[in-house]
Amino acid sequence: MAGNRILLVDDDPVIRFAIASFLESKEMEVYEAESVQKAREQFSAACPDAAIVDFSLPDGDGLQLLEHFKSIDENLPVIVLTGQGSIELAVRAIKQGAEQFLTKPIELPALHTLLARALENKRHRQQSLISQSKAKREQLNPFVGESRAIQNLSHLAMRVVTTISPILLQGETGTGKGVLAKWIHENSDRSDEGFMDLNCAGLEREFLETELFGHVKGAFTGAVLAKPGLLEVADRGTVFLDEIGDMDLSVQPKLLKVLETKQFRRLGDVHDRTVDIRMISATHRDLKELVRQQRFREDLYFRINIIPIRIPPLRERPEDIPKLAEEILRRIGAERGWGEIRLDDTAMKLLVSYPWPGNIREMRNVLERAAQIAQHSPLSVHDLELQHPGNGSARTSLKASPSAMDTNLTMREMETRYIELVLAEEDGSIDRAAKRLGISRSSLYSKVKNKEVERLWTKENVQPQFRD
Repeated sequence: MAGNRILLVDDDPVIRFAIASFLESKEMEVYEAESVQKAREQFSAACPDAAIVDFSLPDGDGLQLLEHFKSIDENLPVIVLTGQGSIELAVRAIKQGAEQFLTKPIELPALHTLLARALENKRHRQQSLISQSKAKREQLNPFVGESRAIQNLSHLAMRVVTTISPILLQGETGTGKGVLAKWIHENSDRSDEGFMDLNCAGLEREFLETELFGHVKGAFTGAVLAKPGLLEVADRGTVFLDEIGDMDLSVQPKLLKVLETKQFRRLGDVHDRTVDIRMISATHRDLKELVRQQRFREDLYFRINIIPIRIPPLRERPEDIPKLAEEILRRIGAERGWGEIRLDDTAMKLLVSYPWPGNIREMRNVLERAAQIAQHSPLSVHDLELQHPGNGSARTSLKASPSAMDTNLTMREMETRYIELVLAEEDGSIDRAAKRLGISRSSLYSKVKNKEVERLWTKENVQPQFRD
């Protein structure tokens, strides 16, 4: 109960003082208002967990406020007070969603008991929804494997799981940044609260703003109802912003304000709201390079990068691939009711030798497709179809061909081969290839100038034409 925010609306200062003093003695935060207009302003600013509203107010009545509050947060517990109670009025209040309807004078201990019960019921409903969501979205263990890289990642995550500082997860597409973010939340002291995630890639500014901050009724054409944003919904929980490097520049200063002041405004609103959230961000881009190109704010970069965590790609930990493949197949078998699904030795060698440009996400897709089509165990190389980039925009299949990947290549040569293939697929465009590879243009230029890439192109009797 400690720390819950309560909005108290009553035009009698003596009653407000008595109730506020009592609730504050119970370690609650009380925000006071003496009118409908003031109550709306306080509601927007405080984002209360519950409200106590007098029926008779100078510029309206408590049922108007009840309707307004419920239109914004349908789960908000509201207790209505009145000096002249009637059964008809009580029925109206309860039908409109009031938690309780009480007649003055109020016994303060009884009011506190009702308030505590309403808040506890609200929390149970939220936790039930969260538990249902967790059951539906069972995640892979982000630390499957025994490589030095994955052990280092595990140790670092264990050390920062209790911190409230912003975390930046960096890694290629498909490495499991979202899985790790969810694991951090579920093992933190905020695990009983909400985990809200949003992928910033490809979102227009207006849509991104309303998803993050919400909007008030009439903020723009089509805004017929007020809508809370993810920041409000995740209050006391965790917000995960995936692909933050793609966030529109005009939205970035507003996010910075949230991180620095814990305040924001809904789209079209004039009042600040306060939230307590933990921010986890993720990107496959080089944010330092984006800052240099003035495509990402430097102040926001430093604010979200307090605790950076890099997730290694699969090609840097091939020794983890067998255990990871076994875990993925175990889950696929359990989800489909197929029982145990295994890979034969040759198929496993093919998986280990493949560079996995799509990382863990690609591996799951490959194994799920193979299990679905083959419907037998163990799976062989004849059941696998690995899509490997070829010349131009075409893709050549490695189905049933373990020799298609040269297992005599070193990790450095394997990486170079992959860069060469991406360049070919992007018609030699350094800019597009660098974006796909998740490295800076200068790093890719360096590899090209050092002939690391060109040497393999020549080996395949293909002469590249690099361009910007």
